Amino acid sequence: MKLCLLPFFLFCFLSSSSYSHPHPFDPLTPSELSTIRSIITSSHLNASSSLSFHYVGLDDPDKSTILSWSASSSPLPPRRAFAILRADRQTHELIIDITKASIISHHIYPGPAYPSFNNEEEAQAGLLPMNYKPFLESVRKRGAKIEDVVCTSYARGWFGEEKQNRRRAAVLCFVAGETANFYARPIEGVTITVDLDDMEIVEYRDRVVLSVPAAEGTEYMAARQRSPFGPRGNRVVVVQPEGKGFSIHGHMIRWANWDFHLAFDLRAGAVISLASINDTSATMAGRKSVLYRGFVSELFIPYMDPCEEWYFKTYMDAGEYGFGLLASPLEPTVDCPPNAEFMDGYYAAQNGETLRISNVFCIFERYAGDPSWRHTETLLPGEIITESREEVSLVVRMVSTVGNYDYMIDWEFKTTGTIKVSAGLTGILALKASTHTHTNQINTDEHGELVGRNTIAVYHDHFVTFHLDLDVAGPANSFVKANLKTVRSNSAHPTPRKSYWTVVRETAKTEADARIQLGSTASELLIVNNGVRTALGNAAGYRLIGSNAAATSLLSDDDYPQIRAAYTKKQLWVTPYNREEKWAAGLYADQSRGDDNLAQWSMRNRSIENTDIVLWYTVGFHHIPSQEDFPLMPMLTGGFELRPFNFFERNPLINTEPFNKVLSAQSTTQTSKMAQV
Repeated sequence: MKLCLLPFFLFCFLSSSSYSHPHPFDPLTPSELSTIRSIITSSHLNASSSLSFHYVGLDDPDKSTILSWSASSSPLPPRRAFAILRADRQTHELIIDITKASIISHHIYPGPAYPSFNNEEEAQAGLLPMNYKPFLESVRKRGAKIEDVVCTSYARGWFGEEKQNRRRAAVLCFVAGETANFYARPIEGVTITVDLDDMEIVEYRDRVVLSVPAAEGTEYMAARQRSPFGPRGNRVVVVQPEGKGFSIHGHMIRWANWDFHLAFDLRAGAVISLASINDTSATMAGRKSVLYRGFVSELFIPYMDPCEEWYFKTYMDAGEYGFGLLASPLEPTVDCPPNAEFMDGYYAAQNGETLRISNVFCIFERYAGDPSWRHTETLLPGEIITESREEVSLVVRMVSTVGNYDYMIDWEFKTTGTIKVSAGLTGILALKASTHTHTNQINTDEHGELVGRNTIAVYHDHFVTFHLDLDVAGPANSFVKANLKTVRSNSAHPTPRKSYWTVVRETAKTEADARIQLGSTASELLIVNNGVRTALGNAAGYRLIGSNAAATSLLSDDDYPQIRAAYTKKQLWVTPYNREEKWAAGLYADQSRGDDNLAQWSMRNRSIENTDIVLWYTVGFHHIPSQEDFPLMPMLTGGFELRPFNFFERNPLINTEPFNKVLSAQSTTQTSKMAQV
């Protein structure tokens, strides 16, 4: 059954028995993907010898349809898919009705941008140099063996070309041989450009010959390490004597006071939907909505070397490659603790066949011995009071390996109502061969740091942008800047104090009011629902708290990569909900020109007060590499929190029993039963 309380602002929640039923946000199943392939290959598109699948995902139902379905026992919305294909050098967009097995919409996108790469064409492009005579000569001049060479393709971006009819990619090559860390051994000075539609090399230049850096000191595989070994503590084991505290029914997850839906998407990876929390503090208790939808919208990684072989390395990892497509299978007890549960992901390959990514997500409860709150009181006569509650949270994790870098995304749900999102970076730096073996040899700007012999790690940025469609106690929300203002004391307060600060609230009327540069003013950033108030009259809200990873782009506004990623000049943007506005860099990111991105949408300066709004938050890092980042970089993490702000009547954990009391009660009960026996 479905239970609904106060439907004007509370999400209805599904009982455990109904979780096994299909959900409108469920990702496409292997059976559905197979049906989609059959529908497309039975159409006129199959006449093309170049038919290639680039994206197949759920065609999101309208939000009003989802909310209506959630609030009633209405039937499931029609299952539809959105597909992007290439055929005969054209980009095709299809809407497919899976139930009726028919194509209900077919549109040819004219450009100028292109869809994301697929794995098969990337691999095929990486093989082109292996039989290309000029490249074989370049390898020979550097003293390497062709059988040790590994090549892969990368996006080339857009740099002002008025007309570009080729779907181009760069191919970069490395030398493996004695080490698995081939990224540390680049074939420097060579530029290879391929046409991905014709699958041929269209440009080749060997500008400068630099020796390939040595393999010594680059290995990271445990089996190849030699003593003395590095430091480590004793093994820590996670034990849950009462079993797991969460349940998974299909793609719905229930834990403590939280319910939410988890799905896999080829471009975004993990998609969190319909996150709601059970509020027992209110007079009329029930479920309250928090997050309608949240996911990684784009990753922008520009490198800071303007030379011929490097200037184009300004990647958009979600839109050009697919953050979900490059998700890595998670290793139990390594990537995730022993108490984790796992989910698989499915996607359409280049030929439309269904492929599986096993263990694409892990879900687990986290406890590190930390309190969620505590207090010790010593001033009461004759007693000392110490009260605390354990900090146990639920984590949803995925890892995407985009070339040399690994990104770990965690969505952490806390019983306090907080959602903590983190983006962790690890993997291998982008490295450039050099003649330098010591810093005293460097007298020019090398655009990076010397991290190994003959090895420069190039300066770069990471900007991870999240799409956050918050529905705080319902869809009608406002964005409020609670500005901290310094005030001089006056004669009304005859004390020695000369100043204090107070709060001046400013509600954003339009998008221009909500383009935020964090740190420019002392402010708290709030999302509130003025139609839902506590018993004391405060508007139900959530607070956005950024982390130290709040860098913004330093590129000039007229630089071509910056035009494409103009939204990285601010950490936060707020827009009205629009079903079509999902991807911060636009639906088509490869060779995009910045005419369809978040910054452009925001220029319309639409109203965002007391309406359905979306937050776009960017976690940003400026990365100056160091020797500790070589040969493989330790995890660097940043993120943000969505924290309740007058959402509850009081601290929701006040009346939560501590574990030690629960265990003590269980132990007493067990002892009593044994005594009776």
